[in-house]
Amino acid sequence: MRAAVLEAPGQPLVIRDDVEIIAPRAGEVRVRVRYCGLCHSDYSVISGAFPLTEPVIVGHEASGVVESVGAGVTHLAPGDPVVLTPAPPCGRCHFCQRGQHSLCVEAMGIMTMALPDGCTGLSLGGQRVLRGVGLGALAEYVITPASGAIRIAPDVPLDVACVIGCAVQTGVGAVLNTARVEPGATVLIQGLGGIGLAAVQGARLAGAARIIVSDPIASRREAAARMGATHAIDPLAEEPVARVLELTGSLGVDYAFETAGIAALIESCLAATRPGGTTVCVGAPPFDQGVTIPNVVLFATSEKKLCGCLLGSCNSLREIPRMIDLWRAGRLDLEGLITARRPLAEVNEGFADLAAARGIRTVIEI
Repeated sequence: MRAAVLEAPGQPLVIRDDVEIIAPRAGEVRVRVRYCGLCHSDYSVISGAFPLTEPVIVGHEASGVVESVGAGVTHLAPGDPVVLTPAPPCGRCHFCQRGQHSLCVEAMGIMTMALPDGCTGLSLGGQRVLRGVGLGALAEYVITPASGAIRIAPDVPLDVACVIGCAVQTGVGAVLNTARVEPGATVLIQGLGGIGLAAVQGARLAGAARIIVSDPIASRREAAARMGATHAIDPLAEEPVARVLELTGSLGVDYAFETAGIAALIESCLAATRPGGTTVCVGAPPFDQGVTIPNVVLFATSEKKLCGCLLGSCNSLREIPRMIDLWRAGRLDLEGLITARRPLAEVNEGFADLAAARGIRTVIEI
């Protein structure tokens, strides 16, 4: 099949037409990819911020059409339009049984870059190729556990629906599932890429009274205002924590979300939350970045909370249909997240735009 392959970190992706992909085995489906959004986590693999030593196909925010199904798959059939998720839940493990589907032991392909049994199903000249960030969707086809392909109605545009796979699940889910923001709460979101703007919409859906956003790019702050932000901060012109404290009467926000993948912003979010408030780490900083809590006693006695977030703590089987329903009702703006569409041949230009923070989300047509 044709695919965009990263042969070495820091190098441009190479469009190859000789990647081999397996047929679906029991419990798996093979999907013909139509569209794939470009995410910062993909770029972190390409740049080497998430270091890998094997060839990899990145791309994990995708939609397509089921091409074939393996033995035992009865809820999907060839021709079904689907949105793909990089963290398909098994429904049986310790975490799934406790409603923590994003932590499913069989969904850790986000980290292992392989299928649950360790196979990737991909090869190039006899060498294994990794499934970047759990899917490897900048390719004509993907293999996934059947729970990783969520059927959608035929009238839902696949180029719009693909952004639910990562950006929308992660951003909206971080607010509604991970933090469980309640009506009337105050919220800070630092970083207004696709995930950050989805988090803004999640805060609006939750009924937050104040949605404060911070990003150095004016067009992204303007987009946030259209999607529900009530106050915008330019961090190049004013100090975000001081401004947040000013807006909240020196108290701090109830919830703060770091969505840019910059560890220093996590510390800023902690400083901007009130006693008892919650900071959620939504972005994925490079492996060499850490967070310092300078006074642990003060942190503990103020009862502030710091928590992680993987794919918005979503059960994709439930959340993808729910988010499509919200989009149909006009309560979730998917189209506004997409600022460019490119063919697969221009994937490197798309990642160059991402690295330079041009636009919000680029969708690649496969």
